[in-house]
Amino acid sequence: MTHWQNRRIHRARLIDRPGLYDLTCDDRGLVAEIDPHDPKIFGVGDRADTLLNADAIDLHGDWLSPGGVDLQINGALGLAFPDLTLADLPQVDRICQLLWRQGVQAFLPTIVTTAIEKVHQSLATLAAYQDYRTQYPAGDRAEIWGAHLEGPFLNPQKRGAHPQQFLLPLTVNQVAAVVGSHAAQVAKMTLASELDPTGEAIDWLRSRGITVSLGHSQATAAEAMAAFDRGATMVTHAFNAMPPLHHREPGLLGAAIVRSGVRCGFIADGVHVCPTMLQVLLRASEGPRGLFMVSDALAPLGLPDGIYPWDERTIEVKNGTARLSDGTLSGTTLSLLEGVLNLIRWQLCTPEQAIALATIAPRRALGRLPESADPYGGESPAQLLRWHRQPDGQWTWRRLQGP
Repeated sequence: MTHWQNRRIHRARLIDRPGLYDLTCDDRGLVAEIDPHDPKIFGVGDRADTLLNADAIDLHGDWLSPGGVDLQINGALGLAFPDLTLADLPQVDRICQLLWRQGVQAFLPTIVTTAIEKVHQSLATLAAYQDYRTQYPAGDRAEIWGAHLEGPFLNPQKRGAHPQQFLLPLTVNQVAAVVGSHAAQVAKMTLASELDPTGEAIDWLRSRGITVSLGHSQATAAEAMAAFDRGATMVTHAFNAMPPLHHREPGLLGAAIVRSGVRCGFIADGVHVCPTMLQVLLRASEGPRGLFMVSDALAPLGLPDGIYPWDERTIEVKNGTARLSDGTLSGTTLSLLEGVLNLIRWQLCTPEQAIALATIAPRRALGRLPESADPYGGESPAQLLRWHRQPDGQWTWRRLQGP
């Protein structure tokens, strides 16, 4: 039994549904019914407060959303996911707790280009964590939905901060060697599809249920379209580590924008992509229909600015932006939902769209939520986020709290 058992939530605004809604939980404490709010039954304005029973919570028109889903995050609390060992299980658990406090319900730990042995070690550690976390009650921890392998099959000309010595040619044999016996732990792989004109590597990954994302790539529009035909469905951090949009050669990003069923991830820190270009992307891609937000946060997430180790090198974090010693942009320490608040503050889209980009859109991009599925039905209200516009116009969020 939960404290949400058979309780009601009134006057909530829901993503992609105009008006106000009332939600009813079943005897398991999960959302079972969603009905348009009827002021004839529950009253309007202040009068509604006296008509709601003690088992109800009134949201007064605040937005309600599922928890955030971060499909690209490199570490937190000083721990980088490519460096995982079994000794790090308690720290992985603390990271899951941190992300939960930051509004994230699920995430893909991202393992960037490194030695194959380290990839296998990290994947084995993530598999072990799923057993480790069973000793704790459910809730209060973000879930791990599998790993994201960002590399090592990247174009050397667009490798960014990825170490060149660990890049590999894109062949089926090499992909099989990197994944090893851990295919069940890999949810997504970023690769440069132009490195394999046969497309067989994408076929191999898709046959094992691994989502393919194109990134760190010099692909032309034609090469990108060929990869999409093979089953690639995502693009990694739009605009970054790929050719710019050009009116004669739209490249990977241009192809992705016009291709139905392909979604682009993007970083909303204002540094990786300036707000004006983000607005161009949002309009061209129809917002959550073609995009989703990621944090791309590095290991110093949750720590103050400073200089931190990063593989064999160091990064310096200033105002939440991380760079290598040569100035190469390597990531951010911005949390996922801070990106949502940025989009709202910059007035690049509606608050509803901004919220959806970090909550509903990533689920759909990963195939966790079919286009026709209801993102609220069957959810525990404890997983939901409440978004409120303050009198000064600023937006805040918090986890939904019971009556």
